[in-house]
Formats: sequence, structure tokens, C-alpha cells
Amino acid sequence: MPESAAQKKARKDVQRAQADFEREQVQLREQRAKSRRKRRERFAKGQKAGLSLRDIGEATDLHPTRVREILREK
Repeated sequence: MPESAAQKKARKDVQRAQADFEREQVQLREQRAKSRRKRRERFAKGQKAGLSLRDIGEATDLHPTRVREILREK
């Protein structure tokens, strides 16, 4: 049975919605990677300025072990 005009329109709409979703997910991953990189760089700057892992952790409400993990991320 051939598709009606409403079904064709609905099919295109759901395809567009999926394409939009996938594109937005890529953008979100890229933004998150950029944000993580900036955080790591700032933590490293703080460490170079003399802050300990504990100091950075206290300032960010993170455990010093987590701060170390962040600094080691690539």
C-alpha cells in the first residue's frame, strides 16, 4: 500500500529529528572535550603556581586523587 502524503511528511520529520539529534550529540561531545581540556590546563597552571593537589581539591570540592586523575588525562 503506498504511503500517504502525511506518512511521507512524518517519515521525513522523524529522519530530520534523528539527524538533528546525532549532529547535536557530536557538538556536545566536542564541547565537553574542550571544557575538560580547559579545566586540566587551569589545574596544571594552579599546580605550577604552587598549589598542591589538596589545595586544588579543596578549591573545587574534588578529592585530591580525582585532581591527580584530571591532570593525567590526555
